[in-house]
Parts: sequence; structure tokens; C-alpha cells
Amino acid sequence: MGEIEAESMPAIPLRQALARRLRGLAGAALDVVYPPACAGCGVLLGSRASLCPQCWGKLAFIERPYCEVLGTPFSHDLGPGILSADAIANPPPFDRLRSVALYDDLARGLVHALKYRDRTDLAPMMAGWMLRAGDGAVQAADLIVPVPLHRFRLLWRKFNQSAELARALGTLSATPVLIDAVRRTKRTRRQIGLGPRAREENVRGAFSITPAGREALFGRRVVLVDDVYTTGATVAAVARALKRAGVADVTVLTFARALPGPI
Repeated sequence: MGEIEAESMPAIPLRQALARRLRGLAGAALDVVYPPACAGCGVLLGSRASLCPQCWGKLAFIERPYCEVLGTPFSHDLGPGILSADAIANPPPFDRLRSVALYDDLARGLVHALKYRDRTDLAPMMAGWMLRAGDGAVQAADLIVPVPLHRFRLLWRKFNQSAELARALGTLSATPVLIDAVRRTKRTRRQIGLGPRAREENVRGAFSITPAGREALFGRRVVLVDDVYTTGATVAAVARALKRAGVADVTVLTFARALPGPI
């Protein structure tokens, strides 16, 4: 084993240099397809995938104080370690939830651009904010896992937006990403338009851990990535599957969070 590793080591810098070169070429190509512009309003900017000052000021970032478990923002600082009434009455199957911003018009536009208009170039920008919103959870994690799509929906959509965010997050944090650890075995209805109870029933038993995933995940600290947290039914179903597989700690990390406002 030692000889094989020693022989392969000189090739690593070459592969890294090649990867950097390819990323540079890909970035140049994106500048042609998508000229540097504000991801919110489209005004031309000097760099790729960023927001103009006006749109930046409109993004409703979720900042402390918030519930330590559900990440729900509080209107007043009640002291460290305070939990929301919902977290106390209905403890989630995951250990904590963190999100970048409220799911308002601007955040919705960014998510929809990534999800429905093939703007995968937005993933690194969004992942950068997710890394900050994670409040150290990504750095403390062993693995990053995206919420999977069913294979039929993946064929129709061409890519999984959660996987794109997870890959970008993994690159920024140097944390391993397991794309195929969790499988969506049940072809569920779209969650849009469903109430909380219907959403929960829709995803019940929809996720399973792959054999390779079960081996890699046991005893690990995992960051579970999705684009938006609404009622939490989907990430809760995945978190239960992860916990049954022996995952020690699950942080749910999303770009946006649907909330009427601070509590």
C-alpha cells in the first residue's frame, strides 16, 4: 500500500493544476454565456455570481439571535442556548437547522434560477453564504450529503440543485461530499401546494441509505444540504434514515427558509 501511495503522489499536483486550469476555462466560458451580472436584478457587475449593493441590501439574512435547534430567528435576544417553543414541543429528528436567508422574493429568485433555469453557476456564491450560516457546523462535519432526487425527476431536471450546492460547499470547506449515500426510492408528488401533514405523508419511507453509504456514514457527523426549508418534512425524512444508519450528528443546512417572520 505504501509503495502504491508513493508512486501516485507526484501525479497529485499535476491533477490539481489541471483541475484549476479547467475551472478557469469553465469560468471564462460562463462569462460569455452569462456576462458578469447581479444574480438578483441583472445589472452588469465586475465579477461573476454576485449581488449588486441594492439587491444585497434586500436579502433577508437570518442572523442571531435564533433558536439553537431550529434556527428560527427571535425578535429579541433572550440569551444563549434559548430554544423556540416549536423545538421544545416537537423536537426534530436532526440536531440543528441553519439557513442563509428568509425565502422572500430575492431568495426565491436565486433558488428558482438555480433549480429551474440551469443557473448552476450560482451554486458557489450560494454555498459561500451557506458555509457562513452553518456557524461552524460544516467545518466540524465529517461528510456533506445532499437531499437526493428520484431518478426519474433527475432525468427530467438534468441535475440535482441540492447536489450542486453540496459540491460547492465541499470545495469551499474541503469536506468530503457523498452524493450517492442516500437514495430516493419512492417517486413522491411535488411538495408545492401540500400542507404540512400531506408533505410529511408524501415523503414517508421515501429515502433509504445505500450499502456504500451505510458503511461510510456510521458514527459520522453529517451536514445535510437542501435548497429550501419549508415545513421540514423532506429533510426530516432523510435525517431519520441517516440516524437509523448510525449517523452521530445531523446538521440541516439550506440556502433559504420559509418563515412569516421572527418569533
